[in-house]
Amino acid sequence: MIEDKKKNRSPWSWIPTLYFAEGIPYVVVMTVAVIMFKRLGISNTDIALYTGWLYLPWVIKPFWSPLVDLLKTKRWWIIIMQLVIGAAFGGIALALPLPVFFKASLIFMWLLAFSSATHDIAADGFYMLALNEHHQSYFVGIRSTFYRIATITGQGVLIIIAGSLESWTGLSPVEINITARNDIANEIVLPAAPAIPTLSGNDKLGFIVTSKDIQISTQNITVHQFDSIKNIVELHNIEAGFVSKTASSNRTKEAKSKTDGWWTRSISKPLGNWLKETFNAKKTDDDEKSLVGNVAVVGIMLNKKPEENKEIVLNIQLKKDSDIKLVSGERLVFNSKNCSRVACVLVQIDKKAVFADDILKGISGNIQLAWSILFFILSGLFISLFIYHRFILPHPASDSAASGSKGKIMFKEFFVTFGTFFTKKNILLVISFLLLYRLGESQIVKMASPFLLDTRTTGGLGLTTGQLGLIYGTIGILMLTVGGILGGLAASRKGLKYWLWPMALGINIPHLVYVYLSYAQPGSLFIVGSCVAFEQFCYGFAFTAYMLYMLYVCESSGAHKTAHYAICTGFMALGMMIPGMISGWLQECVGYQNFFIWVILCAIPGLLPVLFVKVDPKFGIKGKE
Repeated sequence: MIEDKKKNRSPWSWIPTLYFAEGIPYVVVMTVAVIMFKRLGISNTDIALYTGWLYLPWVIKPFWSPLVDLLKTKRWWIIIMQLVIGAAFGGIALALPLPVFFKASLIFMWLLAFSSATHDIAADGFYMLALNEHHQSYFVGIRSTFYRIATITGQGVLIIIAGSLESWTGLSPVEINITARNDIANEIVLPAAPAIPTLSGNDKLGFIVTSKDIQISTQNITVHQFDSIKNIVELHNIEAGFVSKTASSNRTKEAKSKTDGWWTRSISKPLGNWLKETFNAKKTDDDEKSLVGNVAVVGIMLNKKPEENKEIVLNIQLKKDSDIKLVSGERLVFNSKNCSRVACVLVQIDKKAVFADDILKGISGNIQLAWSILFFILSGLFISLFIYHRFILPHPASDSAASGSKGKIMFKEFFVTFGTFFTKKNILLVISFLLLYRLGESQIVKMASPFLLDTRTTGGLGLTTGQLGLIYGTIGILMLTVGGILGGLAASRKGLKYWLWPMALGINIPHLVYVYLSYAQPGSLFIVGSCVAFEQFCYGFAFTAYMLYMLYVCESSGAHKTAHYAICTGFMALGMMIPGMISGWLQECVGYQNFFIWVILCAIPGLLPVLFVKVDPKFGIKGKE
């Protein structure tokens, strides 16, 4: 009787939680990891390269999916993988406070990626075994909805929580009023150390500033003067250790040449140097004499010495959308060695402004602790899901491990499946489409978050972690979902052939918003959010053509249709993996502006296969397949 209840348990009791559990680890590996490593100071090159490799389990997923059928049941794989995923999250949480956190956390990220890909195989197979044909059709929208909720939770809610934890784990915020008028004397003075108040042993560690009210003259200065002041501020912050340098920059050229591999010495470094020299704009004499807006320098320091080996990161930004912008000093690192020195923050008024006012706000936080807490929460969530599904998932009679004879047949069928796929007509064109259709998007998706988080000095937009979670992870994903729904509705009326070119253009042309953002660097969250929302909506709409084309390729595969579709998804992941891996290196060579222009140019190879693709005009139209 108990067994019957388990078999007849309502799908509502496990489908929503199962597909929520399927979506969370994927979005953590693909998106959250990028944001976390960026907040922890890892370079764009390393972020793109190492998180790009994490696509590999999804690329090769079709190769080990037969093992899930041969060994144990789908139910067993689901439950065990959720336990492993919970352990991997816990491992990342424990690794983040370590000095070697990057390498240590990547080890657990790999475990997370492989267990997540295996969980995908088991969950999708279990869905078909545990439900009849009617329920499979009925719940397909439900499972997609909860997978999308997991995506919004991962890219939105989790990032907002991380941002809140970053603020919560820090010192009291710093706020400085800035006013720019034309009746203020035109003088720029580097800040001296402010008077440190007398503290008792119980007083809390905090920040003090040279002045809580900064005034800037609107009389313009030359580019030469501006560059001189900016260089002084940046060199001072670097020399004092307020701006941390990467490990690679601390090594001498001789040390680098000894440790660099053949690829670095022969390919990436010469090519990277050429790109930097080619795309690094050189100023002329006329440029040096042109006028820019005036500047002011703000000084910030700690009121007492912090604990040894403790770093306090102060992230600074302007609160309003005004004519004042933050030029340098957006991320300052304080410790016991530089606590007696003044960190400098450089702000600038627009050269056309007559009056402006703004508030400079600095928020500190223990970033490693904040993200560690977040991953402990995720670990607890998946251990809870493991326990819940251990008792709630049904026990379908058809969910059993393959027998010895059945296993031999499956392995033989496995090789036959690959043979029939790669002997399809126009298979090279099919593979080219799968690899190149998202060539630009595969690079944008890796660099969008670093661009939004990076300081304006380095070409980014200087958003906080919480703002990124709201704009890119919540609004962006919602618009992506809406675009996908509308894309599906449009294709069901006119078919894939009708929409193929509009969608192919729609996945590439909207990348122009990032070109605009990189040049304009708007301070308005509304403008930034609108641009991101538009690009994500177009991506969701245009991605419909990609999914339909994979279905079209597999339509004539007969009994191998599902397996061929899995192979297509492997190529889909490969198309995201390889360009994404080099995107960080390329961006650091040419800068954000040129990088986004390069992404636009990637539309050319992305559109070439579309020229030769032939699709049945009726395919995709509702009722005419």
